[in-house]
Amino acid sequence: MSTVTQPLRDEHKELFPNVDHIRQVAERLDIASITETRKGVDEVYEFLAHHLKPHAEAEEAALYPVVQKVLGSPDATKTMSRDHVEIGSYIEELETLKKNLGDAQLAFKQTKVLQRVLYGVYALVKLHFAKEEEVYLPILDQRLTPESAREMFEAMEDAAHKAKHAAHV
Repeated sequence: MSTVTQPLRDEHKELFPNVDHIRQVAERLDIASITETRKGVDEVYEFLAHHLKPHAEAEEAALYPVVQKVLGSPDATKTMSRDHVEIGSYIEELETLKKNLGDAQLAFKQTKVLQRVLYGVYALVKLHFAKEEEVYLPILDQRLTPESAREMFEAMEDAAHKAKHAAHV
């Protein structure tokens, strides 16, 4: 059964393997070589900063205003927006940790700090997607017309494109 929010569900499906990769990198930190660690952290950072963050900015610009209108409250998406702020903090912390990776194996404390950040952002993103999929999207499926959903997704695509462009400048 296809729903009016299927494009967002499909986008989430495309992002899920990258979300799982965050957890996989965290799990391997204790046994990975410094080369493998650097590669994994770089991949996670690239995904978070250049794919997930623009996705979040597109939600803020185009999805959440529609949810607020449908639910009749400008506060309806505040908790989800707060998730985005926290994800941004994790991205900044990961960027700092990434810059401080040296050529030697990670010290115990470095490993634990990096694992905290990776597991934290993994759990937050996974929960965030679940809340959208289980709460917001069913409501939008019931209340949006195909035309209004198409307009919302076009606005999201435009906002994501702008956010990706800004991230690479």
